[in-house]
Amino acid sequence: MGQTTEASDLLDRLRAGDDSAREPLVALAQKRFVTLARAMLRRFPHVGRWEQTDDLLQAALLRLHRSLATVRPEGVAHFDHLAAAQIRRELIDLARRDYGPQGKGAHHHTDGVDPGSRLAGIDNGSERPETLEGWAAFHEVVNRLPEPERQVMDRVWYQGMSHAQAAASLGVATKTIQRRWASARLLIRDALHGDSPEGE
Repeated sequence: MGQTTEASDLLDRLRAGDDSAREPLVALAQKRFVTLARAMLRRFPHVGRWEQTDDLLQAALLRLHRSLATVRPEGVAHFDHLAAAQIRRELIDLARRDYGPQGKGAHHHTDGVDPGSRLAGIDNGSERPETLEGWAAFHEVVNRLPEPERQVMDRVWYQGMSHAQAAASLGVATKTIQRRWASARLLIRDALHGDSPEGE
């Protein structure tokens, strides 16, 4: 609760034109998103083989700092989404770098999985994008979701929250989360021609 209040106060300052609020916002994001960075690396196991959580987080925080120069989040939920988006983008860039033709991971296998064909998986073994292009398309679709569905994806799929935890985080009923999760899956499935994430 304390960090949420602090983030809200800093965002108020930023929206009021106080650019000095950017630095403490980024520092706060570092505290809030260590767990998220670790969770995302688990979903990108081949990238995780080469990258450390701290490295990923620092690169994502640099992106966040640059974003806050022009973006003024409307609230803590918007700020959380912005920070999570920077981590997603950094993961995609890392994967492309590591598994491009000259990448250090291009000629290695992890756990018998061909890194060129499947860079990451959903923890429960359900459908997943099979290529880097698929991952890029997946994240672009997530970024274009209506805000309610995108907020649920951030929490349930990326952060690994249960529906009840996501409901508490967003201050809505669990049934609302379940409805938005179903809607997000349908929108993603339609956009990706059949592939959609599984979850609780």
